[in-house]
Amino acid sequence: MLKDFFSIIFPQVCVACGKPLLKEEQSLCALCVYKLPKTDFHLETENPVAKIFWGRAPVHAAASYYRFEKGGKVQHLMHQLKYKGQRQIGVAIGELYGTELKKSKLFNSVDLIIPVPLHKRKIKVRGYNQSEAFAEGLSQSMKVATNFETLYRAVDSETQTRRTRFLRWKNVETIFQLKDDITLQGKHILLVDDVVTTGATLEACIQTLQKIPNVKISIATIAWASH
Repeated sequence: MLKDFFSIIFPQVCVACGKPLLKEEQSLCALCVYKLPKTDFHLETENPVAKIFWGRAPVHAAASYYRFEKGGKVQHLMHQLKYKGQRQIGVAIGELYGTELKKSKLFNSVDLIIPVPLHKRKIKVRGYNQSEAFAEGLSQSMKVATNFETLYRAVDSETQTRRTRFLRWKNVETIFQLKDDITLQGKHILLVDDVVTTGATLEACIQTLQKIPNVKISIATIAWASH
C-alpha cells in the first residue's frame, strides 16, 4: 500500500519515452518494449555485429538487441543506464533479451555469462558496472550462471568516446587479465557489453579469454551503433 501511495505522488516513468509505467511494467512501458528498434541479429549468423570481428577475433556468434540511433530512444535509455544511476534498466533489458537468446540455436548452448569488466576506480565513480546489470538480467531469463571475477580490468584506460578504430584498439589491447580460469575450460562463454561500435574493447576481452583451453566465445550487447 505504501508503494502504491508513493507511486501516485512520484510515478515511475518509462526510461525510453518518459510516460508513466503501469503497476506491472518495469523500467520500460509495453509500447516501448514492442516498438524499440530491435535487430533480430541473434537469428542470423552473418549479421553486422558478427562481421565486425571477422578476421580479428574468433567468435562463435554475435548479436545486439537494439539499433542505436543518435537522438533516439535507445540513446536516451543507454544514457540513463550509464550515467543516471538507473541500473535496473540493464537488468530489465537483459531479462527481455535473454528470453529471445535462449530460443536461438546460436546462443542456446551458452554455459556462462561474463560482462566486460570496468576498473575499480570507474565503478567507484559510477557505482556499478552497467554490463554486469545486463548480465544479471540475461542470467535470470536464460537460466545461465554469471562470472564476474575471472576476467578483470587491470588498467584504467581512457574513455573510448571520439577515438578512431585504431586508437580504440591501442587503448585496450593489454588492459584485461585473467584470474583462475580452470572452471572456464571447455565452456561456451557469452561475453556481454552495453554498446558495440568498433568492437575494440570486446576484441581485447576475447583475445584474453582465448588463453583458456577449448573455450568458445559468443557476444551479446544491448545496442549496436553502426558508426
